[in-house]
Amino acid sequence: MARYTGPKNKICRIFGEPILGSGKNLGKNSNPPGMHGANRKRKQASEYAIQLKEKQKAKYTYLVLERQFSNTYVEAARQKGATGENLIKLLEARLDNTVYRLGIAPTRNAARQLVSHKHVLVNGHTVNIPSYTLKPGDVIELKPKSKANAAVTGNVRGKSPAINWLDFNEKEVKGVFMAYPERESVPENIKEQLIVELYSK
Repeated sequence: MARYTGPKNKICRIFGEPILGSGKNLGKNSNPPGMHGANRKRKQASEYAIQLKEKQKAKYTYLVLERQFSNTYVEAARQKGATGENLIKLLEARLDNTVYRLGIAPTRNAARQLVSHKHVLVNGHTVNIPSYTLKPGDVIELKPKSKANAAVTGNVRGKSPAINWLDFNEKEVKGVFMAYPERESVPENIKEQLIVELYSK
């Protein structure tokens, strides 16, 4: 399955945010990447460039490539309500993202690997598709063998209290996707309206 495997710090520097990994080096060097990044005079970005950059940020944040992101947008536009908010809800409902939000994995990349390697059950069944879309009431947990694997459970940290659309039992390493999140509850710094404007052209 195709995914971004390039340097993560470079992406963090492009957006000036730790959207991949910890972004621990941003404080040392927050300039755009490239040998002339610190001194290059940059023209004021066009409206299209700003919108495109916001879409790229969302894609890198949720580890989604172009075609999959476009399909998710089409589905968001088909649903009732604000398209931008629907888009964020669908991205948050991805299985790999939910495993990350529950704190079962430390990063989305690690969560994606857990799902792909068949460590995760959804409603008692093995699901190895990271893009699988969860529905309210779905139960997510590690397989019994995986729960006994210290290499897997050693990374479990539990979910943040701010993630109020998920319920998590740390002792059983089991979570419930209770509802699609409200936009104000999602901590990601993404201006989804810019993405909607981009696709509306």
